[in-house]
Amino acid sequence: MFISFEGIDGSGKSTQARRLAETLRQSGRQVVLTREPGGSPGAEEIRRLLVEGGNERWSPETELLLFTAARRDHVERVIEPAMARGDWVITDRFADSSRVYQGAARASLRDLVEALHDLTIRLEPDLTFVIDLDPAISLGRGRARGGIEDRFEGMGLTFQQRLRDGFLALASEAPERIRVIDGSGSEDEVAARVLAALP
Repeated sequence: MFISFEGIDGSGKSTQARRLAETLRQSGRQVVLTREPGGSPGAEEIRRLLVEGGNERWSPETELLLFTAARRDHVERVIEPAMARGDWVITDRFADSSRVYQGAARASLRDLVEALHDLTIRLEPDLTFVIDLDPAISLGRGRARGGIEDRFEGMGLTFQQRLRDGFLALASEAPERIRVIDGSGSEDEVAARVLAALP
């Protein structure tokens, strides 16, 4: 399966992606755990341009083009080869992040997001988990984590609320693919909810 984890910054999606990958490996499956933006050497270089620096470093349109370029390289060099081998692929973010960040929260570019996706990516996960958490809690987690990859956290609480609304709206659009997971409680509790939602 190709599985993506989505959610607002600091929601715990990266932790849960790693936890699921570990659980599947323990059951004998071959799993590739990856992330976006990034996952391949070229995409990791683009990642630095996107997640570091000031809030207004890029316009939403330029941001979308950079994300799409990183995603194309990621798909070519990591995801498609892993799927061709029969491996499971788990990614921390994929195209739904562009649908929400640039398509709804940063700007109303959803049509452009879909056009670029159809032209250059042409791939959807089999299953997507949206880890849902109160934006005030997730923003606090992100700030406590520190580091220099804080460009989107720096856009503030109102932006994080728009992101949450966007992910929940997307889940209602694609209920056959997207499962919303309550991100509150302990790491173990959330991991159990993810496993329970796995087909």
